[in-house]
Amino acid sequence: MSLDGRITNFPADLDLYYSLAARWNPDAVLFGSETVLAAVRDNPALEVPPEHEEMFMPPKSAPDPRPLLVIADSRGRVRCWDAIRKWPYMRDVLAFCSSSTPQEYLDHLAERKISAIVAGEDHIDMSAALKELNRQYRVTTVRADSGGTLNSVLLAAGVVDEVSVLFHPFLAGGRAEPTMFDPLKAGFNDLQIPLTHLQTEMLANGIVWIRYSVAKT
Repeated sequence: MSLDGRITNFPADLDLYYSLAARWNPDAVLFGSETVLAAVRDNPALEVPPEHEEMFMPPKSAPDPRPLLVIADSRGRVRCWDAIRKWPYMRDVLAFCSSSTPQEYLDHLAERKISAIVAGEDHIDMSAALKELNRQYRVTTVRADSGGTLNSVLLAAGVVDEVSVLFHPFLAGGRAEPTMFDPLKAGFNDLQIPLTHLQTEMLANGIVWIRYSVAKT
């Protein structure tokens, strides 16, 4: 995040972000469809820098330690699964969907041998979907790498333990959206989340890493 609260429109230190994110040793990384579609707009081929490929590929002789990539896509908008599957960041991909997800999209996933967990009626029931992810894949730690809509859904569902933010010494300006927490867009008009400070750490180049625990209700 920039100092003025932006999550886009500034040169974020992604190498530092990924090195810190790896400390949680997540079993899965959760993206929202909006995040994936934004990535496609910025990089239509979804090309990965060569140095990132080297960084994330596991030794051939060892079990694959990389996380699953899960994309929450109830409306069936993500169609670039073949390109995503080539990313070096994860060992496999799957989708979270709901009962309202078009059957055509579920067939589209099945044709590409992409597993889908269906939970919830009109929207994905995140608590139920994560429980099923644990049951089927033994996933216990999930890192959400997304924008304000999915973050708000997860917080509203009470499934978030920690919020971790890298504040960059940059004033990005521009539009206030997107933000890391957008309950109005997620449909939770009165959602507010109290946090408890865990740790503040000054990193290189003036970047400040702040971690908060989420109060359980």
